[in-house]
Amino acid sequence: MPARHLPVRPDLDQLRHQAKDLLRAIRRGDPDALADLKQYHSEAIDPARVKLGDAQLVLARSYQAPSWPRLVLACALVDAIWRDDATAVRKIVLQNPQVLHEDALVRRNSNWGPPLTYAANLGRDRIITMLHEMGATDLQSALGRAALQSRIGTARMLHEMLGRPVPRVGSLGGPAYTLSTSATALLFELGATVYDEDGKPSAPVDVVLETDSRNPAAKHAILEMYAEHGFVLPDTPVMAVHRGRVDLLERHLQRDPALLRQTFGYTDIFPPSLGCHDESYPRTSLDGVTLLHVCVEFDEFEIAQWLLERGMNPDQPAAVDAQGFGGHTALFTAVVCYANFWRNFTGGWAHTRKPNDSPFARLLLDRGANPNARASLRERIYTDGQLIETREHRDITPIGWGTLFHNKMVVSEPAMRMIANHGGAA
Repeated sequence: MPARHLPVRPDLDQLRHQAKDLLRAIRRGDPDALADLKQYHSEAIDPARVKLGDAQLVLARSYQAPSWPRLVLACALVDAIWRDDATAVRKIVLQNPQVLHEDALVRRNSNWGPPLTYAANLGRDRIITMLHEMGATDLQSALGRAALQSRIGTARMLHEMLGRPVPRVGSLGGPAYTLSTSATALLFELGATVYDEDGKPSAPVDVVLETDSRNPAAKHAILEMYAEHGFVLPDTPVMAVHRGRVDLLERHLQRDPALLRQTFGYTDIFPPSLGCHDESYPRTSLDGVTLLHVCVEFDEFEIAQWLLERGMNPDQPAAVDAQGFGGHTALFTAVVCYANFWRNFTGGWAHTRKPNDSPFARLLLDRGANPNARASLRERIYTDGQLIETREHRDITPIGWGTLFHNKMVVSEPAMRMIANHGGAA
C-alpha cells in the first residue's frame, strides 16, 4: 500500500479514530488493512490477535513515523506552532531535541520542513527566533518558505539572521508558484537577479506560466517585474496574453489581421525555451487553440472581452489533428479547465468572480456561442503528474465533455447549467 501523508495541520483525534477503524478492518479481514499490517508491522502477527497498539504502530509507519508516540509528538509540535505557543514548542524541543532537525510532519521531504521552517510558513517570528537560539540551522529553507507564503516580515527577519546574503539562484521560484507579487518584489529588493553569474536565465518564467494558481493580475505583475529587471520575454501574441498586455496584442493584431483566427500550439503557450514542460494538468487540450481558449484557461476575462469586441468569433474552433481530434470551441474550455479547480475547491473565485457562476460561459453564450458545438477530444488521465491513460471521445458537445470528464474538480457545473439553459444537450 502507498504511504499516507499527514495533512499540513494533522488532527490527533482523527488519527486515533483512524487507528480504531484500521483495527476493526484488520479483524474483519479487509484486504487493504491486512496488506497494511503485513507491510508496516515489525512482526508477523496473527490478524485475529491484533490489538489497538498494533494498529497504531501500523498507522504511524504508514505515515512514515517510526512509532505511534512519534506521530503523536508531531501532532503536538505542529499544533503548538499553529497556536503560536512558544512555551509549548520550547518544552517539546527540550524534551525531544532530535525534532529540531527532523521534518515537522515526520514524512520524508515534506515541503513544510523542520520546525523552524514550518514556523516560517506561518509567520511565527517568536518561535523562529527561539528555535534558532536552540540550535536550528534551517534558515535558508525557512526564508524560501516565508517568501512562498508571502510572509514578508518573516522573510526580512530571516534574511537579517542569515547575514543579508544576495538571494540564491532559484529563490524566485516559490513566489512564482504562488504568484506572490509582494515576495517577488522583496527578493528583487534584496538583490535577486533574472540571470545567473554565467548569464543563464534564472527567472522562473516557466513556473509563472505553469503554476496551478490563478491570479491574472499577480501573474501580469510578476512577468513585468522580470522584464523590468532585464529578462527578455518572447514577443508573441500568447505571451502578450500571459502578461495582460492589450497594447502588445493590439500591435500584433495590426500586423496580422488574421490573428483572431490563428491557432497556437502547446509549445507556443508554454515555450520550452523558457524551461516549460509537457502538459500534466487535467483540462481541455491547449494544443492548437485560439487566444480565446487561452484566456479561458488562464482566467483572462478582460482580454477575452477585448478579443470578442475586436470581432473574434466565439465559436472559432481549435485546430484538428491528423486523427480528427480537436475542433473544440472556447465553450468546451469553459466547461473543463484548471481555472475551475479553484472555484470548486473554495466554493467561489478566489479573487473577483462570484461563486456558483461561470463568467466565461456566460460571456461566450451572450456573444452567440453555439451551446451544441461538437468536437472530438482526448482525455488524458494523470496520477502524480504521470500520464496513465488516454480516453478518446468522438463528436461530443460541451455538456457531454463535462459529463464524461473523469476529474470533476476541473469541471464547471455552473457552465453546464448555463449551456443547458441555452438549449445545450449532452
